[in-house]
Amino acid sequence: MDQRYLNLPLNQLRAFATASRHRTFTAAANHMGVTQVAMSRQIMMLEAYLGVKLFMRQARSVEMTEAGRDLARAIVGPLEEIEKATLRVLAAEGQETVTLRAYPSFAQFWLMPRLHHFVSAHSGYRLRLETSLEPLDFLGMHVDVAIQLGHADWREARSRKLFDEVLDVVCAPEAAKRLDASAFTLPPRTRILHESSMWREWAAWSDATGLSIEGCDRMEFDTAQLSYSAAENSMGLAIGQVVLLQDLIEQGRLVRPFNRPVRTGWAYYIVWPTAVSASPQTRNFIDWVLTTTGEEPEFTRKRDEKSAVNVSVRG
Repeated sequence: MDQRYLNLPLNQLRAFATASRHRTFTAAANHMGVTQVAMSRQIMMLEAYLGVKLFMRQARSVEMTEAGRDLARAIVGPLEEIEKATLRVLAAEGQETVTLRAYPSFAQFWLMPRLHHFVSAHSGYRLRLETSLEPLDFLGMHVDVAIQLGHADWREARSRKLFDEVLDVVCAPEAAKRLDASAFTLPPRTRILHESSMWREWAAWSDATGLSIEGCDRMEFDTAQLSYSAAENSMGLAIGQVVLLQDLIEQGRLVRPFNRPVRTGWAYYIVWPTAVSASPQTRNFIDWVLTTTGEEPEFTRKRDEKSAVNVSVRG
């Protein structure tokens, strides 16, 4: 037997399986939360290991070779089953721990001010909070439940909508006094604040409302939290997610000088994997988040409905 098959490159095989499903290295890289260069490198390393070409690279696309199609048919299903089985083992070993994944801004501005209510009402088990901006893939990580921004299209997952993403300009009360909100214009050289990846949100808000931001100075931060902190300290105007910042607005630390909310078409969802059964602790957390946002619980309601059916049958 060829000795090289005693040490299979599982990371490279998983990268190949993902690329075979998505048909492009860019889409596969986004799904796995890595760069396109890293994804391409993994595929090249696997091709070198096997000694065959798995993809034909063209200017703007890639196409699987016959060897690539054969390998994909053989490994995609088994790799997914291995990941699902691993998730089941991890879930069985950590029944008392709920691992939650959320965006940093959601965790800081929405979750943390409310989490003490859940913790005080559910003593006896642990909550592990992880923050990340990387794409969610339950088959590639041990996460019991996540809060995500998107369109309810997560693979191998169930989701419930919490609230829409709504954008508006926010700033400190002192900064708002320097604006003519009734005229709906910005003074020359107004400083606008944004996270590195959120300039598109400023542009989208400007397009939707008609307020020009041409000629404005820009200050860029690597996190949304820093841009909101800068706005709170009168350094300029930030584009903010209204629901997440509602507590700061109600406290008077931030204001919405123009009050021109714009819905982006995205929404926040609570998401949990379907490959494993959610533990009672995870179900309690999901129901708490849903009821806290004014939504019907997912699991309590179903238990109550089942009990009602059982009672009627016995009657």
